[in-house]
Amino acid sequence: MQNNSDIDDSFEIEDDSPESAAESLAAGHREFVVDEENQGLRLDRFIALQVPEISRTHVQNLIDEGRVLVGGITKKPSHRLEPGETVNIEIPATVVPGVEPEDIPLDILYEDQDIVVLNKPSGMIVHPGAGEDSGTLVAALLHKYRADGLSQIGGVIRPGIVHRLDKDTSGVMIIARNDDSHTKLVEEFRERRVEKTYLALLHGAIKGEKGRIELPVSRDMKRRSRMTARRPSGREARTDWRLRLRLDQFSLVEANIHTGRTHQIRVHFSALTFPVVGDTLYGAPRQERIGRELMPPLERNFLHSARIAFEHPRSGQRMEFRAPLPAELVTYIQELGRRLKANESAIDAALKEFS
Repeated sequence: MQNNSDIDDSFEIEDDSPESAAESLAAGHREFVVDEENQGLRLDRFIALQVPEISRTHVQNLIDEGRVLVGGITKKPSHRLEPGETVNIEIPATVVPGVEPEDIPLDILYEDQDIVVLNKPSGMIVHPGAGEDSGTLVAALLHKYRADGLSQIGGVIRPGIVHRLDKDTSGVMIIARNDDSHTKLVEEFRERRVEKTYLALLHGAIKGEKGRIELPVSRDMKRRSRMTARRPSGREARTDWRLRLRLDQFSLVEANIHTGRTHQIRVHFSALTFPVVGDTLYGAPRQERIGRELMPPLERNFLHSARIAFEHPRSGQRMEFRAPLPAELVTYIQELGRRLKANESAIDAALKEFS
């Protein structure tokens, strides 16, 4: 089965710096004298015409920060210029953000001069964002391989990062160590030649032994931290699943995704009213209840990237790697089975392939 990874939408490479490289080159002091041709122009429009390499947003910020003076006085963006007025602009050098290396242990499954395959733990974000700047996978990679040992296509915030896993999802990931490998891996994902298998414990007794979910995925316009499968205008997405174990009102499933939409597995199963256990963002309770007793909180999602198979970007050899199910997930499902008085051997058999 060929499928895609839990990657960002369409592998878009974003510019990580607040301004472009051209804006960085524009740094310094500029002075202009307004001529009759520019008489009556708004101040912000005048600056945009005189320094076209900086964005309108940057122009607005310069004015707001008091870095633009007209005749030695700060003016509003809407100020209408008169002939003979002198406009002075101070454009500071752009501070390009980066990630500080951190000595964080990594669970390396395989490495060579082109790629690294690792087992990401739950609780670790892949790269800085949304107010979380430390303890990232990128920081750990930079400490181990340095910037020149990772691909640079993702910029200074995402060196080596070809695809991502959510913070509370654990499991196998591929890292690119050079730009050529990065480009070839992205193409593999895009053409859906990468096989990726997840293991998920769902809240609820899903019907049947296997199935396919084909619901479009898009950003939830009311809660921007979520995705949704309710908008028909969303991007096409496909998840195939197979039941591995049924535990009363819980279902352990193996999921393979053929598209790489953000939160795809979580969104798809939640849309069917079977949220991933522990995934409170998509409707799961913080603590599962067995009869009158509450299970201990899992403190993560019961979602694990268990297997990946792909062609090596240099040799073309087909490779497969597996990341064992984390101990906390094994312990949780065993405790769940104990409380439900389930057959222990059935649980062991279901987990054997993922241990």
